[in-house]
Amino acid sequence: MSKRPNFYTLLGLPHSATPEDIRRSYHKAAKRLHPDTNVGPGETELFLDVQQAYQVLSDPARRSAYDATLPAEEEVSTIVNQRILVSRKELSHLKEAQLVYLLAEISPKKEPLETINSLPLNICLALDCSTSMKNEKLDTIKATAVQLIRKLKPQDIFSVVSFSDRAEVVIPAMRQGNTLKMENRVQFLQASGGTEIFQGLQASLEEVRRYRNPQYINHIILLTDGRTYGDEQACYKLAKEAAEENIGISGMGIGSGWNDIFLDQLASLTGGHSMLVSQPSDIERLLTEKFANLTQTFAENVTFEYQVGEGVEVSYAFRLQPETSPINLESPLQLGPILQDRPLSVLFEFNLKPQAKTINAVNLIQGTLEISAVSLQIPVYPIPIEVRLPVNEAASAETPPPAIIQALSKLTLCRMQERARKEMAAGNYEDAAGHLQKLATRLLAQGERNLAKTIILEIEHINKEKTFSELGEKQIKYGTRALLLPEEQKI
Repeated sequence: MSKRPNFYTLLGLPHSATPEDIRRSYHKAAKRLHPDTNVGPGETELFLDVQQAYQVLSDPARRSAYDATLPAEEEVSTIVNQRILVSRKELSHLKEAQLVYLLAEISPKKEPLETINSLPLNICLALDCSTSMKNEKLDTIKATAVQLIRKLKPQDIFSVVSFSDRAEVVIPAMRQGNTLKMENRVQFLQASGGTEIFQGLQASLEEVRRYRNPQYINHIILLTDGRTYGDEQACYKLAKEAAEENIGISGMGIGSGWNDIFLDQLASLTGGHSMLVSQPSDIERLLTEKFANLTQTFAENVTFEYQVGEGVEVSYAFRLQPETSPINLESPLQLGPILQDRPLSVLFEFNLKPQAKTINAVNLIQGTLEISAVSLQIPVYPIPIEVRLPVNEAASAETPPPAIIQALSKLTLCRMQERARKEMAAGNYEDAAGHLQKLATRLLAQGERNLAKTIILEIEHINKEKTFSELGEKQIKYGTRALLLPEEQKI
């Protein structure tokens, strides 16, 4: 019989946790584990253990007596390997702000990976069938959807929703049954009307909810080539609801006319990601790859509820693997999935205000990682994370860890194009072109000639038209993101 973790481990807390930390962690765990809403294996017993842990730790006298029985605090055994790297081991007293970078890498341990049970899928395809999707775009999507239907396993649940200025459930959520009937429903799709993404997203969420189960990969894949107007905030609200139910959303934007900022935000609220489909011929490959990634899931989502110390701000967070995407900074962070063959890797940037000379340490960040990995058929305990940096009068010069240097080197290319977009939005066309010129030079030096050529052509367009071209802007954005991927994932 395995040894039961101690009460601090059950709540994902260090032994130094405050009463408020204990209260907050308990309520979060109780909500997640309550038998009325959770049917995962072992979760009912874990819920009762969590209740007992709170009863003891919330009572000062009982907590003191319990603490006296504990050995020295030791690392908790988990299902993952975690590596936390910080760009600086100590800070100096400076009058100006300081930047600190943190790289978090989370990967499956060998033992649970060997026993993992592949989870069935509960997937909905939300297909834009507005007028602009007619002909090759819609024909390619229909052909790809048919191929995916034929690859479904008997236990998989699949649904299709089409939307334009209204939504229609083309294939209601069901397990593989009459495959020919499902294929025919897809083949009869026709393009008409405008684009209202909220309609399609709402209908898709309802289909996934019908069979939502922690024993499944619950996900919506949205494909669109157009912009939605006036319903963006309603879409974000739906995405937040989906995240609370552990339903992911990924977006595929086809061609040039869609809103990449909107689709980025929508997906990141659930730990998903958006991608560019430059040509209709790319739809089959990208959609098939997305399905393959979903079937290789080790943990469906990792969330991080965090607090920063006084004078500390998280100014930027970006997921480097397994699917590149900016991270929405609202706590809890939706960090995304861990795949069986790829770790979850996130780079954080912190902006630290000047410290008073009396300060001898800065609490960079503190929080709890929650890993949803029901495929393991065992309870997964929260993982406490706490990073504290000493402050000295004159901190010694040091070189950041190589992994952070490498990540920053690649991410710098993404941020250069982000700065160009900001300058363009502010009307600073020459500055925007200057950032892009530096980016093109860096890419040429690295042998990325095709992307560099795209940027050079975009600079010419900016000089003439004082604006980005819709497709060129997206090709640069998603092209620089692709450079962050390991070589084996690049096209």
